[in-house]
Formats: sequence, C-alpha cells, structure tokens
Amino acid sequence: MTVRLLSVSFTVLFLSSCVPPGAAQISCRNEDGDAVDWFVFYKLPQNRKQKSERSRFEYMYLDTTMKSWQRSKSLVNMTQSVLGRTLEQLYEAWEAKNNSTAYLIYNDKVPHSMDYNWKQGHAKGFLLWDKSQGFWLIHSIPQFPPYPEEGYSYPSTGERYGQIGICITYNYSQFVEIDSQLLSCIPNVYSCFIPAIFHPELTYLPKMCAHSQLPRIPHRRLSRLQSIQGQNFFHFAKSPYFVDDIFVSWMAQQLQTSLLVETWQPKLPSNCSLSYHVYNIKRIRIPGQSPFSSYYDHAKWCVSQRYHRKHWTCIGDLNRSPFQTRRGGGFLCTQNKHIYLAFRSLILHYQNCNHS
Repeated sequence: MTVRLLSVSFTVLFLSSCVPPGAAQISCRNEDGDAVDWFVFYKLPQNRKQKSERSRFEYMYLDTTMKSWQRSKSLVNMTQSVLGRTLEQLYEAWEAKNNSTAYLIYNDKVPHSMDYNWKQGHAKGFLLWDKSQGFWLIHSIPQFPPYPEEGYSYPSTGERYGQIGICITYNYSQFVEIDSQLLSCIPNVYSCFIPAIFHPELTYLPKMCAHSQLPRIPHRRLSRLQSIQGQNFFHFAKSPYFVDDIFVSWMAQQLQTSLLVETWQPKLPSNCSLSYHVYNIKRIRIPGQSPFSSYYDHAKWCVSQRYHRKHWTCIGDLNRSPFQTRRGGGFLCTQNKHIYLAFRSLILHYQNCNHS
C-alpha cells in the first residue's frame, strides 16, 4: 500500500515489533481482560422505542480476532466492558504511582464541569504506557473517562447518542511519534502523570501534562503508526490553525479515495469540488435494530465509498461542521479489510452532492 505524502512538515516513522503483548503488559483489553492488538467499539444510540436501561448502554465490538461486529456481552457502563477492562490498568498505575508508568487523559469536556473548552482541541482520548509498550484510545464521549481516583463509570453525556472509540497497543518507540501528533491536536489534558524517565524522549506530552508553554504548533501533521503486532495506521492531526474541512481538503485527497462520512449533525454539505469527494451519511442500520439517522449518532468515522477500492476506514474526534474547521483533533485510518467491511455494511443511505 502506497500513500503519496503531501509536502507538509511531518515525520513518518516506520517501526515494527514482533513481540506479542503479554498478559501482564499494558495493552488494549477485551471483555475477558485478555490483551488484544487493537479493538473498536461502537456504543449504540438509545433505542427510542424500548426506553430500557440496557438500550442506553449496548455496544458493538470488533478486534483483531474477529471478522465482523459482535454484540457486547457486557454494557458499556460496566467494569467488565472493554473500556472498563482497559481503564483498569490505568487505575492500577494511578494507585501505584511508580516512576515506570505514565498516563495522560484529555477531553474538551471535562468530568463534572459545565464549561466547554473551545480554545483547545475537540480531541478526546487517553494513553497509558511504560518503557516497553502501552495503548492509545481515541473516542467521542464527552466527560469521559472519570478522574482515576473515582474509578470506572460511564457519563450520562454518552448515553443518548451513538459513540465510538478505537484502542491500539503500541511498542514504546511509537509513543515518540504520538508525542508529536498530539501537539497538533492541542488536547485539553485534565489528568496525567509522566515521570522524569520519559522526558528525554518525549518532548511535548510532559509539557501538556504540566500545562507549560508549548512551542509553535504545526498546522497539520501526518504520521504512520504501527501496532505491536504489525497493523499499519495513519494518524491525521490538525491544529486550529489549519482552518479547513479535514475530510475534504486533506484526508480524501491524501488517501486518494472518496469518503462516506458519519459525524454528529453535519452542517457542511456533501462536497464534490475536488478530485475525491466527501458524502454525508444520513442513515445507519444495525443488525437486529431499527435504522437511525446521523442526528442520533455522536460517533465520528468514515470509509472509502467504493467496496473494491482502497478499503480505508478512519475513526476520530472531529465533526463536519463549520466551527470545527477551527478546532484541533484527528483521525486514525487503516486499510484493515475486516474493519472496513464492518463499517461499510452499516451504511443505509448517504447524501450525494445534489442532495438526493
């Protein structure tokens, strides 16, 4: 697979590891607590007909051991969920407070706060790592996760609408690259611990943690990341200084594929002005459930339009709205065929540029 890189300032890192994540090592975790290379979760919108508690917390799940979506055994508000299992490692690190493990949590909408941070990125996620390996989980849930001292819970802000997230396990060397990617996103960090042993290699994460003055922010940055078992991902990171639609002006043209985009309440119309087009998804279908419109979906993702070309899937934290062209954030993209087919099969209707 070849991606033609734009002539912008970024570094592409080609690193790999053949060491599988061990049971005791920091990794993304499935519902059984087992280490996985990566996983994707899709929290479904609340079923407006059922109104049951379960319908507010159901999610679909996909990881490297599967070929299609599976309904979760647990609910997303349970500690046995993939989020609960994965965050359990962060809570253990917080309690231990040793100098060999670091974490960083960011969200533009902080738990227990009514304030909304408009100046920093729309980015949402958390990282946990040591000198061997760790994970980076990107998601769309406001006010999540809770502060480590509070333990696991799922916020009411994430109940009504659909939500999404992707977790990837990385070798430590990849965190040097993630360090630069997050600089462009300008995340709103609200909880962190980065011991001094990481400072020589990580330039920006310690500054974000300390809320120190940051250097000049790149307008945008593209990086190749590789999971610990060799799955390739490309991360697109934009700053507020890149004032444009990340899907139309950058991602679709960079990946050389027209994109079908699902974001919450898109106010930017489908766009066919450039070589590769961007179409807004309007309705989603979930097996065994009534279809729902993008209005009820807070998830942010996109896929290649054509089944037989490219197979790109991207998951991130920015909406297609005029205001968010001025916000920082990003998307992780992969050509994993199973991820692509899982998402492409969900699309019931999208809007052409003539609004039909």
